[in-house]
Amino acid sequence: MTSSIKSVHVVGGGLAGSEAAWQLASAGVPVVLHEMRPVRGTEAHLTDSLAELVCSNSFRSDDAQNNAVGLLHEEMRRAGSLIMRAADQHKLPAGGALAVDRHGFSAAVQEALLAHPLVTLERSEVAGLPPESWDSVIVATGPLTSPALAEAISKLTGQESLAFFDAIAPIVHYESIDLSVAWKQSRYDKGGPGGDGADYLNCPMNKAEYEAFVAALLAGEKTEFKEWEANTPYFQGCQPIEVIASTGPQTLRFGPMKPVGLRDPRTGHRPWAVVQLRQDNALGTLWNIVGFQTKLKHGEQTRVFRTIPGLQNAEFARLGGLHRNTFLNSPRLLDATLRLKAMPRLRFAGQITGCEGYVESAAVGLMTGRFAAAERLGRTQGPPPATTAMGALLSHITGGADATTFQPMNVNFGLFPPIEGTLRGKERKQALSARALHDFDAWLKPTPLAAE
Repeated sequence: MTSSIKSVHVVGGGLAGSEAAWQLASAGVPVVLHEMRPVRGTEAHLTDSLAELVCSNSFRSDDAQNNAVGLLHEEMRRAGSLIMRAADQHKLPAGGALAVDRHGFSAAVQEALLAHPLVTLERSEVAGLPPESWDSVIVATGPLTSPALAEAISKLTGQESLAFFDAIAPIVHYESIDLSVAWKQSRYDKGGPGGDGADYLNCPMNKAEYEAFVAALLAGEKTEFKEWEANTPYFQGCQPIEVIASTGPQTLRFGPMKPVGLRDPRTGHRPWAVVQLRQDNALGTLWNIVGFQTKLKHGEQTRVFRTIPGLQNAEFARLGGLHRNTFLNSPRLLDATLRLKAMPRLRFAGQITGCEGYVESAAVGLMTGRFAAAERLGRTQGPPPATTAMGALLSHITGGADATTFQPMNVNFGLFPPIEGTLRGKERKQALSARALHDFDAWLKPTPLAAE
């Protein structure tokens, strides 16, 4: 039966493209998944694996009752998400967050897709607009879209793509961390999926050490930008550590280096500031420095980060880096089911749409896969309600945001329609989550055949 159904082409094998392909194949629609690596590499990827995690290994909070991204996790699980299945299979201890072994996670996604009889993987670059014979295409090329395709999209839409820099945090070998200084504890001893409440390594600083560290960050030699990159804004949620430090001497103490909920066992007191590390692989041999995305040159990173107590002998498995991300002005260019208004045979998914974060990217891929599958099968499939996490994110991307000031966005409860009553705090979040899951379950019910 499926042989009579024409294939949908998915361009890009990251989280969004992999999820879109999985949703299509699961619905009985053949998929050709195009991934340009290793034929053409990117500035950030290290492997040719599908769904490679190029930055953090964290999917952030897994609390579906009190956190919007945790709610998005749950919606994706209910929709049969391959990304969430692989994440759950390869989770690591990370307090209240869902962190994964990046290699096990990527391998699980790739193995599932290659094993599916309706998925064909083609390793080649789609240089320019997809051929006209591809009448249904999902472009999920991510923030590092190849220049040829990006230029073709720009010419087609008549709009300039927006761009920002995304910075990568360094990773440290566990055996090189001084455990007589660093200790294991989650903030407020909070546990989470795969964890026990002592999931982070904490490196304490007193006031003098903190001030010296900030001074070293600010004085350190930075990566030089190319001329075409010079005016590109950073995404607020992924700013380099030295850019945050430049906004004020105490900013880091109230940001990634905040000491609240932690107690140094050597003194019995809360430190002036804390640098946290989170487990990065299943073996526990690699730990990433949380929130330490940076554009310091590599030699400077080694010098400055070894001034952190507990990391004085640190050996780095990966130093931080910086790459340019591009995304569409989606509120202006895309319709409610993520089709390009100027060429509706093209849908867009993932970070290129202006969502931010692994989970958000995969969720948008999930929606495009379902939209394209319904279209192929002659069924109607509208967007999820705006009261759901997916619907709230989609509504923001496709029209809720101001097109003149559009910037990447993580899912958050501020995107949700208000709930009736005077609920506040946790009660409000839990009410929003309960409403979202009720409405999402209704959206998941089989859709009718489209009218003749």
